[in-house]
Amino acid sequence: MKNILIVFGTRPEVIKLAPVILELKKYPQDYRVILCNSEQQKELSNQTLSFFGLKADISLDVMSHNQTLPGVQSRILDKLSAVYAREKIDATIVQGDTMSVFCAGLLSFYNKIPVFHVEAGLRSHNLNEPFPEEAIRQMTSRITALHFAPTQNALNALVKENIKKESIVVTGNTVIDALFCLSKEQTAAARVFLKSINIPLNDKLVLITAHRRENHGKRLDDILSAVTTLASKYRDHTFLIPVHPNPNVKGKVHKALSDFANIKLTEPLDYPVLAELMKTAKLIMTDSGGIQEEAPAFGAPILVLRYETERKEGVEAGFSKLLGADKELIVKEASAVLSKSHAQSRILSAKNPYGDGKAAQYIVKSINSYFNTEGL
Repeated sequence: MKNILIVFGTRPEVIKLAPVILELKKYPQDYRVILCNSEQQKELSNQTLSFFGLKADISLDVMSHNQTLPGVQSRILDKLSAVYAREKIDATIVQGDTMSVFCAGLLSFYNKIPVFHVEAGLRSHNLNEPFPEEAIRQMTSRITALHFAPTQNALNALVKENIKKESIVVTGNTVIDALFCLSKEQTAAARVFLKSINIPLNDKLVLITAHRRENHGKRLDDILSAVTTLASKYRDHTFLIPVHPNPNVKGKVHKALSDFANIKLTEPLDYPVLAELMKTAKLIMTDSGGIQEEAPAFGAPILVLRYETERKEGVEAGFSKLLGADKELIVKEASAVLSKSHAQSRILSAKNPYGDGKAAQYIVKSINSYFNTEGL
């Protein structure tokens, strides 16, 4: 039996790792799955685990108010190193590009334990966009044994960096698998919840998220200014913003948008609720990476509030447009969608470039092969 340590700390990591965890747990005779939550986002990560019927075996409790990058890194390294010291670990699985990913990868390297990287190979090729995620992705790739690339573009990026092609497997993105994990009961409960907080699930709903570190400051001011312009112009539309708890975001968003009757500000929303909103929304405006991958499953048009994206497949397929924080461009492109009907705005002819919902199966099959051949 192999002991597999799966390390995560944020809601997106939980969403994208849950299908892999559930798939591995189908083989208890082969794998002991150890779930370690750094709790980089404490409430959000634990809440999301519960939606998949999962609970962390180990919790590191590293989250602190207004945490800095060096601070959270040092706390994760310190507490996670104790896990490696007391547990016999045969492989570490990480997902994406968070500080939890980097620390787990680094400690695995120090302990000569193979790293399996879910969602490997995403690249913007700009170390400041997104920051610090692009650097974390590139550094993690250098110490990864198995790279689970979500797309052919991701594989190509890794090969260009001289990563051995035989260590890369194109799997699709597990975020699509996660959408299929949601039950009818969870979907129904999400709709009931949205009704209870007076969010109309109709054809004039706009979903907006903005939180990325590189968008703090003037960029966020420009994005919020664009939202106020759109809310004034399209008073029959509802603009819903789940406000990120980061104090650099939360106070500014409430100050700029609280006085608009058709702008609804909420706390961060549960995963099933967010999925239901993506399914319904006429338009999505976001700087999130995960939403860029999830929304195409519903044919929703996406305006990406970033200057660089590592999810270029969505742009190439016509689901997304990359706008940055340019107020005039945001207003122009959003107006082009909002002036149409909901049916006219949907993108239904293009194929979702992020997979078929079987990524977790491909990943576990590759892990089986890795251990059966004693590594690559």
